[in-house]
Amino acid sequence: QVHITESGGGLVQPGGSLGLSCEASIRDFRFQSMAWYRLIPGGKQREEVAYITSAGSIVYADSVRGRFTISRVNAEKTVYLQMNNLKSEDTGVYYCNRYPAAGSPWGQGTQVTVSS
Repeated sequence: QVHITESGGGLVQPGGSLGLSCEASIRDFRFQSMAWYRLIPGGKQREEVAYITSAGSIVYADSVRGRFTISRVNAEKTVYLQMNNLKSEDTGVYYCNRYPAAGSPWGQGTQVTVSS
């Protein structure tokens, strides 16, 4: 059974940084592509922020490229998202999951609020 736990969110001023963590009890985690997603206020569906393949290839959304860094530690079944130079439009609930996530259960997410 898949269980995902995200942590590390909080309130930060524009220009600040936060580091998110995701522990995923996914079978054969090391073979899975993993991603961070977010649901912004008023949004109807989660959007992809970044994903990392089992081979370590990485793709970022245009809106976060150059500011966010995704990484993974397979031995810990953990995915990280380092977020720098945060903007108000980065506010939302952040989730991690398989990539693509279709059919995979979601965790509770972690709230990120960027505000002065």
